[in-house]
Amino acid sequence: MTIPPLRKGETCWHGPDQAQRTDEWIWQLTPTEIRELEEATASVLQAGTPVSGLTGNDFPLPTLGPRLKKLQQELIAGRGFGLLRGLPVQHYSEREAATLFYGLGTHLGNARSQNAQGHMLGHVRNLGVDSSDPNVRIYQTKERQTFHTDSSDVVGLLCLQPAKEGGQSLLVSADTVFNEMHRQRPDLLELLLQPIATDRRGEVPERMEPFLRIPVFSYYDGKVTIFYQRQYIESAQRFPEAPRLTDRHYEALDLFDAICNDPDVHLTMMLEKGDMQFVYNHAMLHDRTGFIDWPEPERRRHLLRLWLSVPGDRPLPEVFATRFGSVEIGNRGGIVVPGSKQHIPI
Repeated sequence: MTIPPLRKGETCWHGPDQAQRTDEWIWQLTPTEIRELEEATASVLQAGTPVSGLTGNDFPLPTLGPRLKKLQQELIAGRGFGLLRGLPVQHYSEREAATLFYGLGTHLGNARSQNAQGHMLGHVRNLGVDSSDPNVRIYQTKERQTFHTDSSDVVGLLCLQPAKEGGQSLLVSADTVFNEMHRQRPDLLELLLQPIATDRRGEVPERMEPFLRIPVFSYYDGKVTIFYQRQYIESAQRFPEAPRLTDRHYEALDLFDAICNDPDVHLTMMLEKGDMQFVYNHAMLHDRTGFIDWPEPERRRHLLRLWLSVPGDRPLPEVFATRFGSVEIGNRGGIVVPGSKQHIPI
C-alpha cells in the first residue's frame, strides 16, 4: 500500500498554538444576534411549529445567519471547529433552549438521528451507567470518553449546565495525528488505512452486521477522513466474525492514542454555560474528561447535542454508507434502526 503524503493546510494545527488564538475561533454573540435567536425561537413556539421540521427559512437570522455560513465553511474547509459564546441560556426554559439550538443548527446543516430512539436533538448527561456494558454509549456516563468521532459531518454541543468538577472538552486535528504517525511509524499507519472492525453497540440497521468495517484513516479525493472510537474497536472483538486485532494493530492504536493525548498536540477548553461548540468529525477528534456532578439534580452536567449533515461538504468513500446510511452530501449520517422514529425529546 502507498501511504498518502503528509497533510498540509489549516487543519494541521497543534493545541497550544490554538490556545493562544482564541480570538479566531471563539465568536462572541452580539446583543442583536441574541435578540434574533430569541425572536425566532418565540415565533416557532407561538406558532406551534414542530421543531424537528424546522428549516433555515422557518428560523430567520438576518444578522447572525451570514456569520453562521462563515462558521460552516470554517468547519468543513478551515480549522475544523468553532465556538459561539454569550448566549444567556440561564434565562431560557429547556424547550426554549432546545428550539433555539435546533433552529440555529438549520443554518449549518441538516439534523440527523443520534441513536436507536431516533433523537434528532440529544441530551448529554450522566445516566449512571457503565461503558463496560456493550450496549451503553460513553456519552451516557461520567467517564473519560477518549478521543473519538461521531457518525455525522458535524457535531454541535450547547452547554446548559457544566459539571461541578471536570468535564473539559478536548480537540485534536486528525491531520496532525496522521502526520505524526507518518513520521514516527509509517508501518503502523499503514494498518490504520485498512478496514478495522468497530462495534455498533447494539444499534444495528436492517441487514447490517453488528459492527462496521471502516478504516481509521480513509484517503479519498485527496483528503484524509478520520473514523475512530477505541473502546468500540476493542468491543467489536466480541463478535467471532469480526476481523481479529493483532499485536501490531494494538501497537498502532496505542501510538494513535498517545499522539492524541500529547498536550503538545491536543487543545483543551472548558465549555461555559451557554457556549455552543461545533466540531467537524471528518478532520477532528473530540474527547471529554471525566467529571464530578453536583448533588442537586437540577445542577447536574447537561448538554444538548446536534448531529448535522452539511451541504457542500467533502465526498466520502462508499464504505461510509455502512454507518452513515448514505454518502450523499447533505443527506448522510446518523443512526437509523428498525422501529426507530425520529423525534425531539423535550
